[in-house]
Amino acid sequence: MAITQQQREYRKTMHNQLESSTGFTLMELMVTIAIAGILLGVAIPSFTSIISSNRLTTYANELVTALNLARSEAIKRGQHVVVRKTETNWEYGWQVFVDIDRSPSSHQNVFNTGTDIVLRVYSKLPDSYTLRGNNNFINFIRYQPDGTSNNIGSFVLCDNSDGNNIPEKNTSKLITVNATGRLHMGIDADNDGIPEKDDGTEITSCTVSPF
Repeated sequence: MAITQQQREYRKTMHNQLESSTGFTLMELMVTIAIAGILLGVAIPSFTSIISSNRLTTYANELVTALNLARSEAIKRGQHVVVRKTETNWEYGWQVFVDIDRSPSSHQNVFNTGTDIVLRVYSKLPDSYTLRGNNNFINFIRYQPDGTSNNIGSFVLCDNSDGNNIPEKNTSKLITVNATGRLHMGIDADNDGIPEKDDGTEITSCTVSPF
């Protein structure tokens, strides 16, 4: 049976459609994979940095929340409220409690079961983080009924993943307590990713008292 012109055109159209739907060539696939690899190489470090920064901010906010809670409760209750580390270093956790039993002096600024009231307990930070108070806040910070703290000072929080105990770009936070007991975060005036103390000098250690 002879093939009509219409059949020839139909077969030609079908052949062209099959050729156009065969997918990527090997070269096209290799180029696509290479471009995807480049994009991932650029995006992953940036994404990792954002995650690390957010975690650092989260843990700094936990301490700020604890200190603000202690101050507000001291004013509201008319009592001394203490924020005290629960182990050898602050990064292992801390608790906020109403320090009702303050006699004798050995009972001051320590939690006494049966009399003092626990307001909140904060868990240990991840292993790579350090949190240290200066000489005035080595073990605790206390808020008086008028909202003032027992002293002025500061805390340094670091993501110390490399273990060198040195603040590096975007790996540290400085929380300072002033004479009225209010808090403020250390600013980074020179934009190098390391916060400065109130005197304008940068913190230089994650584990040594900032001032």
